[in-house]
Amino acid sequence: MTTTRLDPGSPAPAFTLVDQDDRPVSLADFEGRGVILFFYPEAMTPGCTKEACDFRDSLAPLQAAGYTILGVSRDQPEKLRRFRERDGLTYDLLSDPDHRVHEEYAAWGEKVNYGKTLMGVIRSTFVIDEQGRIAHALYNVRATGHVARLRALLGV
Repeated sequence: MTTTRLDPGSPAPAFTLVDQDDRPVSLADFEGRGVILFFYPEAMTPGCTKEACDFRDSLAPLQAAGYTILGVSRDQPEKLRRFRERDGLTYDLLSDPDHRVHEEYAAWGEKVNYGKTLMGVIRSTFVIDEQGRIAHALYNVRATGHVARLRALLGV
């Protein structure tokens, strides 16, 4: 299991996961374009809904700046499809049930929840540049206000 955090300039780990419609999506599909890849704990929970809707509401300026948004969670495609429909999300949600890709991005690991240490999703966002390198690796982000801070960081 990779627990080493990714640093700016390092290559983004390649992946292929299925989206909410069971279609394979690979990082390589976006070669030559910027990607914002965000890992969240669970579809349809309050914090994750807030974060996902903030990305939805910021989609136009982020896309205009050349970014594709992709959300990743351990949820099955059917739950992702319901989440997308329920909240009008207009970007793809990817299913990583065995948290393999989470681990490659160091978005899976020890965390403290209500005083208990457990293994789980570390809410994280990665900005991947047109050359497939990590431009920004943001770990332990908060669901609320994160997208606004990301936009400020990117000047979007």
